[in-house]
Amino acid sequence: MGERNGYTPGTFCWTDLSTSDQAAAKEFYAGLLGWEAEDLPVGDGMTYSIQRVDGKDVAAISLQQPQQRDAGVPPMWNSYVWVDSADQAAERAGELGATVHAPPFDVMEAGRMAVIQDPQGAFFMVWQPGQHRGAGLVNAPGALCWNELSTPDMDASASFYGGLFGWDAQPFEQSPDPYLVIQNDGRGNGGIRKTNEAGPPPHWLVYFATHDLESARAKVGELGGTEHAGPIDIGVAKISIVADPQGAIFALYDGELQP
Repeated sequence: MGERNGYTPGTFCWTDLSTSDQAAAKEFYAGLLGWEAEDLPVGDGMTYSIQRVDGKDVAAISLQQPQQRDAGVPPMWNSYVWVDSADQAAERAGELGATVHAPPFDVMEAGRMAVIQDPQGAFFMVWQPGQHRGAGLVNAPGALCWNELSTPDMDASASFYGGLFGWDAQPFEQSPDPYLVIQNDGRGNGGIRKTNEAGPPPHWLVYFATHDLESARAKVGELGGTEHAGPIDIGVAKISIVADPQGAIFALYDGELQP
């Protein structure tokens, strides 16, 4: 079980859901992953709903901002990377060809962040911690266990993130399709695969671990979600790519977990 109170810079440390129906999403993930919620007020009648497993923070669910809904942005899971300085990371990302959609800003006392779109089109966040130290539990059932980039140019993406975070991306020889495993300071930190031309645009996909993939797949349907692909046997695990009732896509993982 991977309990955490901080992360090495360059490590994925948090994920949150921006959704069109916060209450319905909370009900779905509680039923699927056993999450317990605590709603924290963030102004203007809005709440940031922290989700917990065994009392430890694993994710959050929030209502989309009005401008996102007006622009037709679909509900989505967001991936956060721990950095020493959000300002320096955003500046470096821009130098490497990324677009900084939200320049660094303070999130009350929790930390400082920026919203960035990489040169191939995938969005991610950088997180400079304050009081919020990222997920308190990872690599355990109900918690975040992997982050995977879908990109039209794997080599260019590996070069960009290597230049930004110092990641080392190495081919995963056991995969039937081209796949790069990201190493950050000697630990597995995610993967990179090529975008399916018929699939969604470039994006980071979050994986949540589960005790039993078949039961979880059935539960997704019972709770109103949809399976997009699976089950897929990747050797070390079986996975399924699914969407919640509001359309946010994520993956379920049943297999070996890092400590």
